[in-house]
Amino acid sequence: MIAVTFALPNESSAFLALLQDPDRGRVAAQILSGTRHGHAVTVLHTGVGKETTQARLGEFLRTDTPALLISAGFAGALHDRWQAGEILFAENFSTANLDVAAQIDCRTGKLATAPEMVDAAAERAVLAAEGADAVDMETEFIAAACAAAGVPMISLRAISDTPGAPFPAPPHVLFDVKRQRTPFLPLFQHLLLRPAAIGRFVSFARQISSARQSLAQALDTLLRTGPL
Repeated sequence: MIAVTFALPNESSAFLALLQDPDRGRVAAQILSGTRHGHAVTVLHTGVGKETTQARLGEFLRTDTPALLISAGFAGALHDRWQAGEILFAENFSTANLDVAAQIDCRTGKLATAPEMVDAAAERAVLAAEGADAVDMETEFIAAACAAAGVPMISLRAISDTPGAPFPAPPHVLFDVKRQRTPFLPLFQHLLLRPAAIGRFVSFARQISSARQSLAQALDTLLRTGPL
């Protein structure tokens, strides 16, 4: 079995649509499964951030032992050499002996994991100066869990935002990490009071759609052509 992790269903929906023989028997545990290109595939939604990721993935690995875990999802670029929708193969978190870059349309780079959503240009610049190309909030903890369980891992992230095309609203307005959901009332109030932000929000939705489709295509190609 190959496990594929995403933080949220918003990241996984295009890939889940590709799975055959879908089994939604563990929806309450944020786990779905199916097949693709002859592979048994299990998708786990880890949630956003350290605590939820460690709890959900830890529980999953106590009962399931995948032959490979693909840590997928979105990441924010730390410099404008990356564009929304591009795929980052994070070499610093990938342990499986696979030539992923030769199999899919991606760029190799380094990924950082931060304790909160990173949006400000200054915060991105600090992480970029440390050698990272993009940032997320889960991969470091997924890698640690895989190492402890002896599960080989690949890290693939689709770029959802960049310094030149950042979030359309403050991070806390877009997602409440503690509650693991978008706080729709604060978001509505933010847009109501700032009509100019509506256009940025529409543009951001297009970036997310591009990232979601690119990620699904990369994962599908890897399952079809990669030596998994």
